[in-house]
Amino acid sequence: MKVGSGVLSRGGISLHRPTVAGLASALAGLRARGVEVILVSSGAILAGMEALGLTERPRDLPLKQATAAVGQSHLMRAYEEAFQPRGQRVAQILLTREDLRHRGRYLNARNTLFTLLRLDIVPIVNENDSVAVQEIQFGDNDTLSALVANLAEADLLLILTDTEGLFTADPRRDPSARLIPLVRPQDAVTSFCAEEAGSAASIGGMSSKVLAARRAATAGIPTVVASGLKEGVLEAVLQGAEEGTFFVPSRSRMQSRKRWLAFASVPRGGIVVDAGARRALVSGGKSLLPSGIRATRRSFRAGDAVSLVDAEDREFARGLANYSRDEVEKIKGLKSHEIAAVLGHKPYDEVVHRDNLVILESLNATTDERR
Repeated sequence: MKVGSGVLSRGGISLHRPTVAGLASALAGLRARGVEVILVSSGAILAGMEALGLTERPRDLPLKQATAAVGQSHLMRAYEEAFQPRGQRVAQILLTREDLRHRGRYLNARNTLFTLLRLDIVPIVNENDSVAVQEIQFGDNDTLSALVANLAEADLLLILTDTEGLFTADPRRDPSARLIPLVRPQDAVTSFCAEEAGSAASIGGMSSKVLAARRAATAGIPTVVASGLKEGVLEAVLQGAEEGTFFVPSRSRMQSRKRWLAFASVPRGGIVVDAGARRALVSGGKSLLPSGIRATRRSFRAGDAVSLVDAEDREFARGLANYSRDEVEKIKGLKSHEIAAVLGHKPYDEVVHRDNLVILESLNATTDERR
């Protein structure tokens, strides 16, 4: 579950303690029934504003970071005080996007989450706003919630916001706006309302929630965007009631490594392929062989994530390279049986094996955000 500052503050400029208590009660109730829950929570800057007596969200980056640093401990104390009467332990996990972009750190975070769940502890995840410059400038926790849902192989992502879901227009400005109950994988996100308004205590709007929901649904995770201001919404969603907007997941779930490649990895370099290789990869389900490679981009080593791009330099796939850039430059255009003669060894026939490759064309809804 992801909850934002707009819900936690109820539109104010400080934490709304009854809302925090209600959230804790609902999640503790799920844990008592054996449901594993991870909470992705905003609110560090909000809690810091309250502690520092600020009446609006800081605009200056150092002040934002300082406010987040002050507020994070206050936020966790509020959660601990809310969960404690219900006998539920919680743990804090602070992440930046870099923690999830590097495979080793991604796996470490995954192992930590799974260990906490085994110990019957509710992980409370937040961006490390005091050090994460890019996230604090442009982001919120919507994207992080989709990445964490992928990381944990979640069965459901619930994004709680201060509206009932996704509307045809901003319902606060347009009385004729209608709730959109269902978004299918083939539906165009651009046809839906994506208002950007934030409050004095929060940033972002519906567009970031749509991108996050589409990202999770593409990986095969059912996603609901619903009102966090409505009592009983969590239970209603879990019982299958028509709450908010449901993003229909793709038919098949991505494998763990392919989810990381598609949504969390940062390519070290790129490989330009010809039209025939592109067709073989996209339509034929094949691996990338040296014969289809035209050029390389930037430096990369064997084992690094790389972008696969077409002749127009458009990324259409991503994978793990079996060879370094220098080696690929030497064997590009060759047949696989010629690799050993050029390099003096041939550990692999493929430059990128199909098992370590993900096609991004079906993810166009989030391509720009992902870059």
